[in-house]
Amino acid sequence: MRTTPHSLLIATALTLSLLGCNQTTPPGPTPVAVAPKAATPEVVKKLFPGPWTKEKTPVLVPSPEKANFDSRNVYNMATIVEDGEVVMLYRGESLSEEAGSMTGRFGLATSPDGMTFTRLPSNDSPGVVMEPTEPYESRGIEDPRLIKIDDQYIVTYTGYNGKMGQLCLATSKDLKTWEKHGPLFPDFQQADCPLVPNSPVGASKSGAILPERMTEGPYKGEYIMLFGDTHMHLAHSKDLVSWEPVQEPVLSPRWEKFDSLLVESGPPLLRTKDGILVIYNSAGHQTDPPAEASPEEKARLLFPQRKYAVGMALLDSKDPTKVIARTDQPILTVTEEWEEKGYVNNVVFAEGLVKVGERWLLHYGGADHVIGVAHAPFEADLLPDDSPFLSESGPKVSPTP
Repeated sequence: MRTTPHSLLIATALTLSLLGCNQTTPPGPTPVAVAPKAATPEVVKKLFPGPWTKEKTPVLVPSPEKANFDSRNVYNMATIVEDGEVVMLYRGESLSEEAGSMTGRFGLATSPDGMTFTRLPSNDSPGVVMEPTEPYESRGIEDPRLIKIDDQYIVTYTGYNGKMGQLCLATSKDLKTWEKHGPLFPDFQQADCPLVPNSPVGASKSGAILPERMTEGPYKGEYIMLFGDTHMHLAHSKDLVSWEPVQEPVLSPRWEKFDSLLVESGPPLLRTKDGILVIYNSAGHQTDPPAEASPEEKARLLFPQRKYAVGMALLDSKDPTKVIARTDQPILTVTEEWEEKGYVNNVVFAEGLVKVGERWLLHYGGADHVIGVAHAPFEADLLPDDSPFLSESGPKVSPTP
């Protein structure tokens, strides 16, 4: 998420906003008023996976050896199931570099159950599989989201040059050797949010791709992606490398709810029977800034009180610019000490979703320092009959349309 600086059962009865358009929020332009409708528990169960239970302890922590690339922080993970194992691509930062100016790099870890991970090639000497090589990522690479189409891995990630983060893309055949395709949206202007009142041209992050082509609607025959770390925008592509962004946001912050300050893409998108599932990250606040303050002053006052949480939304399966439903309560919040205190305090930030056995596993970063996991029952009835998640070994290869 950052370019700068007992198990908890999340069994809350979620309330859905059944939306025909976006909700925008103070302290910016006049908000679009959309009255949410309460949903019954039956509707919640029909549309979304859950409830989510967090494990009490992290599943990956920094390496004990100072010289290792991941000895200071491990977070920003992407996960996929390969040959019965959970493979995690994760961001590491080293104690051998000064705090605040260290460089993010990616390593690999594997697990038979998604709970106990072994670094590659070994826990004692973890290796780097992707590192900054280009000017646009000179200060680090961050925020991977990973999918596989046929025999090719595609990762979206943030390249940080010390001034701005840009959403980038790379491809690989083996997860170890990567071809970088550069920033995806160098000329795009993402929408401002309460925490970022003056987002610079070209700034973008966090690309969550639906790993199959759309079969209906305005983007038929194309891939889609949600991206952004202020609002969440849509982009579409015919080849997974060149992407066309859509200016109007799909999901926006909501001032009176848990996601009041920003929204940011989570794991890759997932097709369900009722739409396209979006698990997204957000930040909220507790105290409103003075109404008369400038947007910049409001952002300064809001920044230290931000607290992250994870929500869900459902997009229309034909037109993914339309939001069918959105949770009014988060599915994950900051509750554990290792989520409250770390390199960046008060953070839960989900980026990896896999199916292992009869459970969904949602891997997330805790306080930008360690990696945790939450799980929910796997309900086959949520998915269409042709979903790759219904195969015994999980979604190793995305279906070719």
